[in-house]
Amino acid sequence: MSASGRARFTGKVALVTGAASGMGRAIASAFAEEGASVVAADVNQAGGDETVALITAAGGTATFVRTDVSQAADVASMVAAAVEGYGRLDAAVNAAAIENETATIVDTDEANFDRVLAINVKGVFLCMREEIRAMIALGNGGAVVNFGSTNSYRPQPRQTAYTASKHAVIGLTKSAAIEVAGQGVRVNAICPGAIDTPMLRNAMERRGRDPQDVANRLSLLGRFGVVEEIAQAALWLCSDESTFTVGHALAVDGGYLAR
Repeated sequence: MSASGRARFTGKVALVTGAASGMGRAIASAFAEEGASVVAADVNQAGGDETVALITAAGGTATFVRTDVSQAADVASMVAAAVEGYGRLDAAVNAAAIENETATIVDTDEANFDRVLAINVKGVFLCMREEIRAMIALGNGGAVVNFGSTNSYRPQPRQTAYTASKHAVIGLTKSAAIEVAGQGVRVNAICPGAIDTPMLRNAMERRGRDPQDVANRLSLLGRFGVVEEIAQAALWLCSDESTFTVGHALAVDGGYLAR
């Protein structure tokens, strides 16, 4: 049970991609703290194993499945690991994403553009397809949460592929929500702002940006968000507390989009 004394997911199974670090790890850990059996998925074996070790050391239940979300066979195996290993699938959070750009559109490398969209868009599509298929077949309903970004609404310069991918995630989320709400599966998205993760720190370093200047520019609070704030939003969207929330993109951004 979590430190707050809540156990919203006791007896349930949650799958989290991008679980080797950052927001994905925090979400996987938060699910476990509230009673879920967790399938943690990522292409990073070492990081994924560490996430599982942290969960089990805290008394939780978790399994790691190495998964490249851009590969259909990997995704199918990931979902099968949840269903065959734990007997059900109640929640799925598709947090795996990459961002590695520094060039303007005229200098964007085609291979890099393809790779970003393969992970951030095709990966979300493949994961949703298998997760929703499983939830419908099992007959227990479920909740899926995809990861957009504040870039889904307000692009940043030198992030052509990332911005395109995060716009696409919102479209995928709403399209799926419309199609499967009547079958007991809710699909929503989270749009994180500037959250203090290795990916954000690496991006600032590549661009030579001062962290405090970035925090001041990208939030109304003068600080970065922390991964636990995203984890709690993800758990809420997957819980029985949000059963009338469907096809929504929840910004957790320190007020950035309100400017």
